[in-house]
Amino acid sequence: MRAVQFSEYGPPGVVHVAEVEEPHAGPGSIRIAVRASGFSVGETYLRSGMLRDVMPTTFPYRTGFDAAGVVDEVGAGVTGVSVGAAVFGMTGMTTRGANAEYAVLAAWAPKPAGWSWPEAGGAAGSVETGTRVLDRLGVGAGQTVLVQGAAGGVGAVAVQLAIARGATVIGTAGEHNQDFLRSIGATPTTYGAGLVERVRALAPGGVDAVFDCARGALPDLIAIAGDPARVVTIADFAAAAHGVHMSHGAPAGDTGTAIGAADPLAVHGLGIAVGLAGQGRLRIPVAAVFPFAEAAAAHELGEGRHAPGRIILVP
Repeated sequence: MRAVQFSEYGPPGVVHVAEVEEPHAGPGSIRIAVRASGFSVGETYLRSGMLRDVMPTTFPYRTGFDAAGVVDEVGAGVTGVSVGAAVFGMTGMTTRGANAEYAVLAAWAPKPAGWSWPEAGGAAGSVETGTRVLDRLGVGAGQTVLVQGAAGGVGAVAVQLAIARGATVIGTAGEHNQDFLRSIGATPTTYGAGLVERVRALAPGGVDAVFDCARGALPDLIAIAGDPARVVTIADFAAAAHGVHMSHGAPAGDTGTAIGAADPLAVHGLGIAVGLAGQGRLRIPVAAVFPFAEAAAAHELGEGRHAPGRIILVP
């Protein structure tokens, strides 16, 4: 089968399509014929070599963590899903490889009828990450939350999940994405110099929690929250130096990595997402769709971090 991978550190051009052996569903998992899969911004850090000292990469590295498609194999012990079902979900943390014609999912949920294949293909990773961080921050009704980098794939979903919990959300993005943030329910503002003052003007009663989906602004975000314990980042590797928790998932049984202790995967978020989608309360914004053959272009766009929503790959 065809799969997207890279076999060396380097620029986006090292990403290519290769012929690899098909995976098969083992106990507790399912295999899907992939209709669409998500591009992971975090994999640009791995591909570039930026993390080689803390997260060495074994080559070839097959990309992709979340996907949607049609079930064609059901592993031993799996109930509640059958061959032919349309689902979305995510691979195991150590296996990945969702940007392929077939992918084995470790967690999944039924594909909402209102989502297109590209929307469903980019849903699971953003939903799991958003749920994991909002859970850690204890976000609930009546609170005010700042999402830094709210127009990105995770940020846009986190905004909607927080609103569904009854929170008021302020989101930061570039000037060209302010209307987009309004369309998903956030009060928008720009990032950069003067952020603390702008947010205080929008939330005179204070901000209860900050979800950082970007990087480079932790001192301002801590000032806004009033306590580094009320800030969680998924993107800033300087987090520990500021006393901020960096949230990332971990394989089963893993207790931590060189970039800090891992959080349990919030796979329960997939079921929550299905319910919200059925009520018309959760969109999965799609910034662009690329065929596998143009995966390098997807990486190039993703590195710019200005695309509103998820970048999607299709076979």
